[in-house]
Amino acid sequence: MAATTVFDWHTHEDHQLAWAAAGVLTVLAAGVTWVLPPTRALWIPAGLPHETSASGQATMRSVYVPPRLSPVHWDVPTVVAASPLLAEVIGYLGSKLTDAKRAHAQALLADLLEPVLVSSLDVRFPDDQLAGEVAQSLRGNPADQRTLADWGRVVAASERTLARAFVAGTGLPFGRWRTLLRLQTALPLLAAGEPVGRVAHRVGYETASAFTAAFRRETGVTPAAYFDRP
Repeated sequence: MAATTVFDWHTHEDHQLAWAAAGVLTVLAAGVTWVLPPTRALWIPAGLPHETSASGQATMRSVYVPPRLSPVHWDVPTVVAASPLLAEVIGYLGSKLTDAKRAHAQALLADLLEPVLVSSLDVRFPDDQLAGEVAQSLRGNPADQRTLADWGRVVAASERTLARAFVAGTGLPFGRWRTLLRLQTALPLLAAGEPVGRVAHRVGYETASAFTAAFRRETGVTPAAYFDRP
């Protein structure tokens, strides 16, 4: 997958295990954004609409398992640890196999699927036209430091009107919403191995310590620990 490749919203009749052999994948499903470095894979249940993209160059490998043959019955997207052995099994299942060999390999695959508890950063966007315009501008440049009063002058609305629209449309005050947006934007950069200080600056924090504090507050772990192999 070249940088900025996007497989737009689609579904599969089979369960899918999506894994980045190289680079970083981002999968949107069920209102959640999943960021997958090579140490993680994502089980996507059959029939679930999802979008897959790569912000940088990446190699995606997938296994597809018919529900009637699947020993795993997770009905929600589930992050699993991508161990070296799991990676080999994914490659093996991508080759031409007899039905018996494929069944044995799929059984081994099921044994290797170890769920990883991760705190997802879910960012809803407001439906309100003016608040939505602000939100989309910040999505393009999360480091923008303008206050809600500043944005009000840009979109011709009062600060109070925008504040109410953000709470109504996202369930969060503007400041908390912007924090989550910045942290979500940071995840692919961290997964790609960029230094924390550089990532902090790119998403709008003056210091790495301020970014780390916000990250820990929302996820319970530091940026360095978020993508550690379990």
